[in-house]
Amino acid sequence: MTQNELQDIIRHSEVSTVQFKERIDDNYKIGTELVAFSNSKGGRLFIGIKDKTGEMNPLSYRETQDTCERLGDIATQNVDPHIGIEIDTVAVEGGNIVVVTIAEGINKPYKDNKGIIWAKQGSDKRRIIDNSEIAYMMAECGSFFPDEAAVADATIEDLDEGTLKLFFLDRFATPLEKKGISADNIRSKSIDTIVKAIAVNFSLRRLLANLHLIRPNGKLTVAAMLLFGIYPQRFLPAFTTKCVSFVGNTLGSKIFRDRVKDSDMEGNLLHQYNTIMNFFTRNLRIVQCGEEFNQQGEYEISLVALSELTVNALIHRSLTWEAPIRIFIFDDRVEIHSPGTLPRGLMVDDIERGTSIPRNRLLFNNAICLLPYSGIGTGIPRAIGEDTDIRFYNDENLHEFVIIIPRDVTFKSNEVDNGSNEVGVKSNEVDKGSNEVGVKSNEVDKGSNQVRTKVTKKQQDIINFCSVPRTTKEILDRVGVSNQSANRIRYINSLVDAGLLKPLFPESPTAPNQKYVRK
Repeated sequence: MTQNELQDIIRHSEVSTVQFKERIDDNYKIGTELVAFSNSKGGRLFIGIKDKTGEMNPLSYRETQDTCERLGDIATQNVDPHIGIEIDTVAVEGGNIVVVTIAEGINKPYKDNKGIIWAKQGSDKRRIIDNSEIAYMMAECGSFFPDEAAVADATIEDLDEGTLKLFFLDRFATPLEKKGISADNIRSKSIDTIVKAIAVNFSLRRLLANLHLIRPNGKLTVAAMLLFGIYPQRFLPAFTTKCVSFVGNTLGSKIFRDRVKDSDMEGNLLHQYNTIMNFFTRNLRIVQCGEEFNQQGEYEISLVALSELTVNALIHRSLTWEAPIRIFIFDDRVEIHSPGTLPRGLMVDDIERGTSIPRNRLLFNNAICLLPYSGIGTGIPRAIGEDTDIRFYNDENLHEFVIIIPRDVTFKSNEVDNGSNEVGVKSNEVDKGSNEVGVKSNEVDKGSNQVRTKVTKKQQDIINFCSVPRTTKEILDRVGVSNQSANRIRYINSLVDAGLLKPLFPESPTAPNQKYVRK
């Protein structure tokens, strides 16, 4: 470090990564500073500078030697576990300034020799006593995985059989196929039958234990509850998502267009994912593509990008920071707030390049069988490829990872210009005289150029659900009916005929892998 660099640091005064001390007058106090730096993001301790004024009081040659020796002793004897430090000196007029560099610790939490845990708070430090904050420190350095922790009082009866079946169908496709169990008939099979098709003489409890989703003491893990729980929020109330569509561009707005009720969001990660995607599809605009009047429109923000970013928030959020995921739609942007900053030294540039360090490894390794993601770090780059205006913020002050996606504020929707021939698109209107939702179509009505096709709320839910491709089974399971021809005609074929759903493989309408997507 040069004298000019040192002077520049002094001009900026003490911050969370810079601390000044005139002399080492108390080994214990210096030890607490080393602990605070190690438990935070690291930093530098400058000895020979007055912390109140920033005035330099250089150390003599003898003082420099003694100070360096004392620092080595403090880093090994006054902290637990030992802290590695780098010591340098900057020659200035009248002597030296000793510079101690402390890296962020890899074995958190560090304690002083009295067993107290310290962390930086601005230019000062604070004592850590909260168990969740201690757990967060351990999770950040990889010595503790919160999704592997036990859920008190939860039992295997608190798991949803339907979600377990979907998981097993993907996770154990080969053995189940050999036993004649497929997507077409798994609904009618009992969990016990499915488990025995996977491994003879296994019980559900033993199978989940082999997958590390049940701890050796028989307790369900946090990952098991989030993946398969009927009502995870009973045990883990903070692990939910808040979704609000505001009028205006600030959180202070008192008017909202749409809000997902807490009760509607309660459920496992698959349920939360579907609810979030439905929230997006009913609140984002569909814009015309190209100049052809009848050309199919697209959502103003790519659903592929939104799907990737939603999965990223659900899987990689901090489980030790007890706060919900928050998703806001403003007039000019969409924001996704995920609790916890990026783990283990990751930077925004790293994740944009596809670097992936799972914070919740048990959740990460198993959710791939339920949620649409690859698990190889390509989600963020793929989302960026869909919408290059996406911005990421690793906000250490608010302790959250924020994603911002701009909206086109010049686009006007849901309006009819009475003074011209231009007609806005109207959707999701509630007919006051019934419980049905009105949807505009391109068919010709006798009295006008448009006709209103009545769609029930249940059918509208199917349309929103198919914002991403869904199988026949997934759609009928969503409605809660059996996979029979009458139900397929009522809930799928009718929407295809109305032009509201489209098959992915129209040339093979009865293909076993057929899926349907919102048109």
